[in-house]
Amino acid sequence: MNTAVAPKVPVPDVAGQITYAMRSMGVAPIPRNYQLFYEAYIGSNPALTRELAALGGQVTQAELDALGAQHFTHPARVFDDAHTRISGELDGLLRILRQEQSSLESYTRLLGETHKRITSKSNASVELIENAIDLLSQATGDTMAHGERTVEDVVQRSQEMDQVRKELDEYKRIANTDSLTRLSNRRAFDDRLAAIFDNSSMRPVTALLLCDIDNFKKINDTYGHPVGDKVLATVASVIRSNVRRDIFVARTGGEEFALIIDGNTPEEVTAIAERIRRTLETTPFKNSRTRVNYGPVTVSIGICMASSADDAGELYSKTDIALYGAKNAGRNCTILYQDGMQKDFTKSWLIYKT
Repeated sequence: MNTAVAPKVPVPDVAGQITYAMRSMGVAPIPRNYQLFYEAYIGSNPALTRELAALGGQVTQAELDALGAQHFTHPARVFDDAHTRISGELDGLLRILRQEQSSLESYTRLLGETHKRITSKSNASVELIENAIDLLSQATGDTMAHGERTVEDVVQRSQEMDQVRKELDEYKRIANTDSLTRLSNRRAFDDRLAAIFDNSSMRPVTALLLCDIDNFKKINDTYGHPVGDKVLATVASVIRSNVRRDIFVARTGGEEFALIIDGNTPEEVTAIAERIRRTLETTPFKNSRTRVNYGPVTVSIGICMASSADDAGELYSKTDIALYGAKNAGRNCTILYQDGMQKDFTKSWLIYKT
């Protein structure tokens, strides 16, 4: 366990050593575990370092989760801070190293050209030229060899740091991904939703869609949760394959999916929603082995343009109201939020969300 809580090491080596320590201890490579080991390595929390070391070489996930709950009030934020901090330091180091690499390569070329020009001179004393050549050849050769070795080392270190960055980015991707559907999760959705209101010029052509599977509880109750999970994964795949790659798609919880669409009018957004709804309506949901038919599976969709809201919370609330309207209208339909809908909204989610 001593390896996992070693003294602070240079930034380029941290991620590799943490990953190795976690793997050697059989610790799952998930973001919340990486947070614990990262903070233990850099020594930012001495109590955490001691307690992690005290767990020994056989650590359970429950023990790690207990440590995380004890020391991290906002674990996801801690991970983001660590990722941002290391990435920032890497950016600075990479800039310096690449500048150094460029300078060394230029210097090597300059020395080579100098050596070439000296050896070609013929209008001076032969003895003087020979002496100069001997001295400069040795100096140039040694310097060029050293420069080439240094350039190779700089390139290697740059590659190592790029690999660290890739690993950090992968941890962040995992933290923002729903494990069942491989779409973005609620955490990533909340961040993306808030970002809509950073650019006021885009609001008139930005929309939020909420898609909710109709009668999903009945599917779970009738066929069991494994079948329900397959239905969720299939719905996610249909949604993703029927929209542009630049459209943000997330599973926001349970049987609800969210899409954030930029650059389209309300009419165009409604057409996208209808394409999704019709495709799902006609998609067969069958067990390929038993031939049991689980369908039809349909969705109700609510839409609201960002220009109809003042902030992320209001946009989500109004889209939710439009979704309620679609459920209340008989399900399997699309409703675009209009002014005046809010006063007709009642808290009857438990009735129509089944």
